[in-house]
Amino acid sequence: MTTIVRWNPFREMAAMQSALDQAWRASWPTQNAAFNLDVQETDTHYTVVADLPGLTTDNINVRLHDGVLTISAEVVRSEVAEGTRVHVQERYYGNLSRSINLPQPVNADAVEATYENGVLTLELPKVPEVQPRQINIKTNKVIQSNN
Repeated sequence: MTTIVRWNPFREMAAMQSALDQAWRASWPTQNAAFNLDVQETDTHYTVVADLPGLTTDNINVRLHDGVLTISAEVVRSEVAEGTRVHVQERYYGNLSRSINLPQPVNADAVEATYENGVLTLELPKVPEVQPRQINIKTNKVIQSNN
């Protein structure tokens, strides 16, 4: 007995797109391996916020050297039980790293780092020499009282 199946060109194109996506991800596994971060600045400090969900503080490393802030992390691959077939695996595992140049020097001894709900927040105070200061203007005028 012969079964007739209607040909669907869109199903064929979707299968081809899926195969191409898998081949692309397999050939460039570390190119897109990064995490999002925000950098904000005030007159007195920088604030850096990085999204690092699912990690512990043991897997996160923060380094400040010569005006370059480097945040790196290691994402551990979750174990797959023997005999299990993986249908989709899109989550990245391995080493992640981002480095940013800070435009002004910071006081490395006063940096504060917190990690809560998958978000790393760094407070980097600028050294006092680069912070803006108000300069008082003096005058030579003598103020006379009306006595």
